[in-house]
Amino acid sequence: MINPLKITEMLSQAGQMQEEFQRKLGETVVEATTGGGAVTATINGKKELLKLVIDPAAVVSLSGGQADVEMLQDLIVGAVNEARRKADEAIKSSVQGMLGGLKIPGLGG
Repeated sequence: MINPLKITEMLSQAGQMQEEFQRKLGETVVEATTGGGAVTATINGKKELLKLVIDPAAVVSLSGGQADVEMLQDLIVGAVNEARRKADEAIKSSVQGMLGGLKIPGLGG
């Protein structure tokens, strides 16, 4: 027979783990750079863009040419996508650490 008190305790622990996970997501910050430092994107574990830095030299080189603007746009997209990939890796690592090696399908375990 299942002890209802144990279920309540397990649900409470699961809620605490979820709160801890959400806190860690907000505290996790990753950065990615493209174009040899021309563009740097910083995001958190919730994949929110926190900061986007464009080297002034990259902007100065925009002599009005469409190709230059498109290149800068590509660098921005690349930096953000790479930062998101790094955030995914950090999240996966954090989740695995919290689960203590417990393998749960869909969480990279």
